[in-house]
Amino acid sequence: MGEFSWPTEDELQEMRNKVSEMSGRDAEVVRVVVSPYRICPLGAHIDHQGGTVSAMTINKGILLGFVPSGDTEVVLRSGQFDGEVRFRYGNGFTYSLSYSIAYGIIGYICGSDNLDSSGLSSSAAVGIAYLLALESANGMNVSPLDNIEYDRLIENGYLGLRNGILDQSAILLSRYGCLMRMDCKSKEYEIIQPREPQNSDKTKIQKSYKVLLAFSGLRCALTNNPGYNCRVAECQEAAKFLLCASGKAEMDPRLCNGEYFHLILFSSFVILQLIMILIFFQTVEEEVYEAHKNELEPTLAKRAEHYFTENRRVAKGIAFLTWSFEIILEIHVYLVLCFINLWIYFIGSGLEAWKSGNSQDFGKLISASGLSSIYNYECGSEPLIQLNEILQRAPGVFGARFSGAGFRGCCLALVDADRAEEAASYVRSEYFELQPELASQLNADSAVLICKPGDCARVI
Repeated sequence: MGEFSWPTEDELQEMRNKVSEMSGRDAEVVRVVVSPYRICPLGAHIDHQGGTVSAMTINKGILLGFVPSGDTEVVLRSGQFDGEVRFRYGNGFTYSLSYSIAYGIIGYICGSDNLDSSGLSSSAAVGIAYLLALESANGMNVSPLDNIEYDRLIENGYLGLRNGILDQSAILLSRYGCLMRMDCKSKEYEIIQPREPQNSDKTKIQKSYKVLLAFSGLRCALTNNPGYNCRVAECQEAAKFLLCASGKAEMDPRLCNGEYFHLILFSSFVILQLIMILIFFQTVEEEVYEAHKNELEPTLAKRAEHYFTENRRVAKGIAFLTWSFEIILEIHVYLVLCFINLWIYFIGSGLEAWKSGNSQDFGKLISASGLSSIYNYECGSEPLIQLNEILQRAPGVFGARFSGAGFRGCCLALVDADRAEEAASYVRSEYFELQPELASQLNADSAVLICKPGDCARVI
């Protein structure tokens, strides 16, 4: 785990006291769901197409204090809105659980100040908070992967967003200080810890980092913006064309849909039998794309270009394969050659940017991802693009991009921990001068936030 800066004990106690006042129960019996917000350094806009994504949580998010209600009624109050809501099922967060719920909750929910509708997955954090509270109140033991699917049903079926599973996966699977990588087609994931540099090799490329969040002042619920669902539909149209071109028109139109095939390498040693499994993914699709991209309508070609290049950036940014060449060289020659070819395909330069602690190279990939979001995925707006450009120039910033769907909210940056305050001050000053009207809607103290890593959603 780690030493968490959020939530503080005072914040937890405040939640317990609020629910105690609502329910008449002792504060000691109140449970609190901690559901963090997330950022996606690499893998933006491709989860709905079954792509490979990376994410981590931050030390901001949703707190939901609750006790079981004793019957099927749900009673809720919010720190962001006045009044009280009462109902008996049928709303979004019971959309997929109502068949097994015996008890509702009496709860008080509150998010980190001014961070809703900011591109940090506040809707997914809220949905997961309710799921975990209802499951806890009913004594249900539900796996994170099942809850990922339940929250997807809330987002797709109830809220009407055609998003994938990046947000839910990040919130439920992340670990403190690590990067979570997920293949959104197979739902296979891994938690990747960066290597801690030793005192002897603390070079300038192995610096500690912090996450900078810079807010644009644009606030609009994603469900009210048709741009997101339009982009998803365009990706599906591109997939449909490419699948037809490859003779696979019957497959579900997603850009990930081709063939998986597994290459299993065996090598026997005196003491050790090494079994290495390589999942070879998406080669067919990318070959088809390269062969037919000039036949695609220009907008669809851009969407496909973003998908395939973003998958490559994820592969370079975090090590998909981790075996050393010293071991590989002991395998039969023909298997070595096959393996090296696949290694080159996936890893390119062979840099393990995240695992090696190479913040500079990892940051360059984040910035390249951001440019693809602007020019290929065509999301963003003038204020967000300007804010991204300011972040790119800020002192100590390794890389920056939009956060979330990119239509409103904030930009994120990976920044040298020693220069985070300097960078935040620079971004605040430059953006307030460039966009004074939007900046006037922001609290100067929270317009640019320096964040630390978070952990997974949990019940305390």
